Amino acid sequence: MENVYENTSVRVLCSKLVLYKNEPGLQWLIGSPFFPPLTVVSTLRCIHTDASSPDYHRESEELRTLLFKGFEVIGALIFANSDAEKNAGEAIAAARRLRKLFCGEREKMDSQQVIGAVVDLNGGDIKFFVSKSKSSKSFECVNVLYEDDPEKYIWERGCLLRCELPLKLPIYYPVNKPSDLEKIFRRATEAVVAKFKDPKIAYMVEALRKTSAEVPQPVILRGVDLDFDTDLSNVKLLDERTQNSDADSLSCSHFCLESKKGSPVYSAVHADRIQVSVLLNRSVNSEKSTAPVAEYFPALEEARVLVVDYKLEVLCYAVKGLPLRHAVSKLIIPGLVDQFNLVGNTVLPNLLAQHPQLHTYHFSPPGVLHPITVVYELNYGETEMKQVEVRKSLHLRLGLPFDRPLLRIANAVDFFARDGVRSDPTRKGSTLLKDVHLGIPSSGVSGGSVSMVQGSYEYYHYLQEAFNDSGWGCAYRSLQTIISWFRIQHYTSVEVPSHREIQQTLVEIGDKDPSFIGSREWIGAIELSFVLDKLLGVSCKVINVRSGAELPEKCRELALHFDNQGTPIMIGGGVLAYTLLGIDYNEASGDCAFLILDPHYTGNDEHKKIVNGGWCGWKKAVDSKGKSFFLHDKFYNLLLPQRPDMV
Repeated sequence: MENVYENTSVRVLCSKLVLYKNEPGLQWLIGSPFFPPLTVVSTLRCIHTDASSPDYHRESEELRTLLFKGFEVIGALIFANSDAEKNAGEAIAAARRLRKLFCGEREKMDSQQVIGAVVDLNGGDIKFFVSKSKSSKSFECVNVLYEDDPEKYIWERGCLLRCELPLKLPIYYPVNKPSDLEKIFRRATEAVVAKFKDPKIAYMVEALRKTSAEVPQPVILRGVDLDFDTDLSNVKLLDERTQNSDADSLSCSHFCLESKKGSPVYSAVHADRIQVSVLLNRSVNSEKSTAPVAEYFPALEEARVLVVDYKLEVLCYAVKGLPLRHAVSKLIIPGLVDQFNLVGNTVLPNLLAQHPQLHTYHFSPPGVLHPITVVYELNYGETEMKQVEVRKSLHLRLGLPFDRPLLRIANAVDFFARDGVRSDPTRKGSTLLKDVHLGIPSSGVSGGSVSMVQGSYEYYHYLQEAFNDSGWGCAYRSLQTIISWFRIQHYTSVEVPSHREIQQTLVEIGDKDPSFIGSREWIGAIELSFVLDKLLGVSCKVINVRSGAELPEKCRELALHFDNQGTPIMIGGGVLAYTLLGIDYNEASGDCAFLILDPHYTGNDEHKKIVNGGWCGWKKAVDSKGKSFFLHDKFYNLLLPQRPDMV
């Protein structure tokens, strides 16, 4: 591993180091044994405290699940308004104590360098201090370097390893001594943990590639050949050019693409992926032919059996030069053991009752450079308070906003599925174009600030699905686009309604007469707000302007909407309706442009044709020829859907 660093500088990869400026608290700094020392990949908030200090046991247990193997705690960040070095010492002491629990026997208590960062409560400046070792009483104040392309830094040199292992663990216990069940269960789980390191066990390593001309043959690693003693920091990385076909001298790079064509995208979803499977050899090679032998162990008293189901799924991060035998022994096996123990400890209190249904999910939330792992209890529905509280605590730890669902099951990413995306029932069968505005020409506003829709949507327009709504259905189509946004962002699983279903909804709430169903009557912003409230429980804000000439005066308010809410806006004026996706506004000059998605398009769903035809693009209130996009003799209503306050 790399153990030399430039001029004792801290290198920061994450763009957001302070998670909550107005709510100071202790934050853990996360790094990797595969990076140069003092490289901060991310930061996680300490959310469990006991009196005035962290609850180190709960913190270590949760971080052990949340973080992939290949990432670890390397320091802590604390807020203070005086005596920075003293507070840095407290942060370093906290980080060392957590590392001792988090890393366990792997922790070299005296040799590990640890970072203590101190944020000034008044000015917000951050000072970084480094402790060379536990025995060192002084701390060195060091410089900080910020990485320009952190995703490339992580994923160009690294890859993902995955191991999925379903287990059924039978537990036999005496009927007359149910109190012995816990002891028997623990003994059985200890036996399983020991099996992971059994000399007879084997691990098959193979590549999982979406596109590749030549896929290397799988490699078998046997338990007897694994190295459980060498610390990761002392493992010598292999040069790909010097590797041979011997399994002991192969590294993870053997299963990674040598080069990525074109302009490679660096992210967890696009990372090289390696699958590891567990094989147990119950036979021993022998020169003599032998018959199988069955052994009989009679129960000395009446006994019962219960079976505990485990569905383990572990993901790890490794640098590509890491030898495969160390990737398995130092990442995969510890990951399996940790997850196996987590499930066992959760099931233990309910061994004789209904067992919790635990399932592992992986997420790649925005702003977090590395994926995370979460184990959810499926006995509870996603909207039940217990699950909501679990997600809220995760949002708090990761510094995620509390007004959008980012860690629901539908947000989970299957890094080993096609295209890296888990099957999503909210989008099954959809062939509509998504995010049509991506890649369009700039607005032409000089010195403007762009505020855009946040997240994805589908483009609904005239004549789709062989339904002729030309001349009257533009507001219906805008509503469908808005509802698709809420579906794709996982706020709802409600299907995007048809024109008739929209009309039916308005009749049901008493806004329209029954004769409205099946008609070609227009609807406007107010009707759209009724439907969003009824079907999705979404409230809306409505802006009224007396003339299209007044719309530029609302640019500041519209920009704030996109910055804070991020939902598409419906604009209705006269007999026309549009979907607004963004604002480019120069506050000093007043120049502005509106990013319009036009539902009046009647052609095929061809992106180039739509953009070139101006059906999705920036519109100036008054163009270079003096033509007004918004009519001056018509009033306009703007419907601004509000994000539900939920996680």
